[in-house]
Amino acid sequence: MHLHKYEKYWLMFGIGSLIVFLLITGLMALNNSHETPNSQKTINPEKVSEIAPFNKPGVHKVAGKDWDYEVVVVASAFLYEPSEIKIPVNSKVKFIATSKDVVHGFEIAKTNINMMLEPGHISEYTTTVNKKGEFLVVCNEYCGMGHAEMHATLKVVDSK
Repeated sequence: MHLHKYEKYWLMFGIGSLIVFLLITGLMALNNSHETPNSQKTINPEKVSEIAPFNKPGVHKVAGKDWDYEVVVVASAFLYEPSEIKIPVNSKVKFIATSKDVVHGFEIAKTNINMMLEPGHISEYTTTVNKKGEFLVVCNEYCGMGHAEMHATLKVVDSK
C-alpha cells in the first residue's frame, strides 16, 4: 500500500498530537495526585466529632482574622449539624465543612455558596452575607434514601 507524502504528514501530525495530549494528561494527573484541587486539608472521617473545629459545630465569632464569623458544619446521614445558622447581616463569614460518611452537597439557595463535602476533606468558603432573610441549605449531591429531607436554614438577621 502506498501513501501519498501529505497523507504521511497528516498521519504523523495526528499521532504526534495524540502522544502530546496523553503526556500532558498523565503529567497533570500525577501532579495533582488524583486529589481534588480545592480540598487540600484532610482529616480522619471516622473521628470528625473528636477533631477541632468539628467537635463544636455552629456559629463562632472570631477576632483577629479577615472574617467576623466561622460557621462550622458537619454533614452526615441526612442532616446538617447545626440545622439552623444565624448570622448578622453584612458580616464576613467563613464556612468550614466536612462529611462524616458519604459525599454531600452544601448549597445555600439564592446565594453563591455551593460546596461539595467529601469524607476526609475540609471544604472552606468565605463570603460576605449582605442580604437579610431566611435561606434554605440543601444537599445537592445524592447521598441516599433520605437525601430529599436533608436541609438546614441560614437566617441572616439585623445586627444587634
